[in-house]
Amino acid sequence: MSWTRQSAYVYDGSFDGFLSCVFESYDRKEEAVDIRPGDDCLYTLFDAVWVETDLVKASRVYKGIGAKIGPDAQELIRCGFLTCVADKELLLYRFLRLGFQYGRTVMNMLTEDTVHRLRKAVKHLKTESHAYLGFVRFSDYGDILVAIIEPKNQVLPLLASHFCDRYRRESFLIYDKTHGQALMQKQEGPLTERVGLFRLDELVLPEPSQEEMSYRRLWKQFYDTVAIRERNNPRARLSHMPQRYWAQLTEMQQSHRSAAPSPKRLR
Repeated sequence: MSWTRQSAYVYDGSFDGFLSCVFESYDRKEEAVDIRPGDDCLYTLFDAVWVETDLVKASRVYKGIGAKIGPDAQELIRCGFLTCVADKELLLYRFLRLGFQYGRTVMNMLTEDTVHRLRKAVKHLKTESHAYLGFVRFSDYGDILVAIIEPKNQVLPLLASHFCDRYRRESFLIYDKTHGQALMQKQEGPLTERVGLFRLDELVLPEPSQEEMSYRRLWKQFYDTVAIRERNNPRARLSHMPQRYWAQLTEMQQSHRSAAPSPKRLR
């Protein structure tokens, strides 16, 4: 395609919004030199264009990805959008340009820098989401279980099916403190209502009950008791349980106050 001009796009931060930017780029024959969400400062020498999210246009692009590049590319793009890689929108856009040019073979172009960076970012996302299957710690706040995580990537969409299936008869909320997102499932009588993912900029929790604090002490005591001093290997522990996860792990807290989740209130 012959591009008539270069432009920078600003969108609402949603996946459909990003796909709408891709549509506009091809429709206007504009090469996108920057794509950023509206809440991110945009410093560019090029004209910035606000792109409204259009579900019809987004759907056309997504179906086009499947038809031209394949279902695996659709999955790669969805996961890539959840990563913390720098300038992810521009990386995804460049991958799609390659995909629409070369078709399904782009998935195997591993020496191409764009493809390599995207696959590496998605691998990091999936590794982190797998780690959180074992590093989520819930606290009981009466009618609901609450857990706080601080991931680098947006892992909640990948964790949803696991925890909704595992706690299918429980009301729970997992709060992603890094990205201001939450996953919630609400139990009402015999029915389970999966609220799903939503934006949550703040979460203020009440003080944990005495019963909850007792369970935390018991869990930490169990963790300390089963440890075998002769086999203590801090380096191996850091390898399997990186220190960045420790802040929200009950067994790694040093006091009752530090064991409590982030001081934000649940409304």
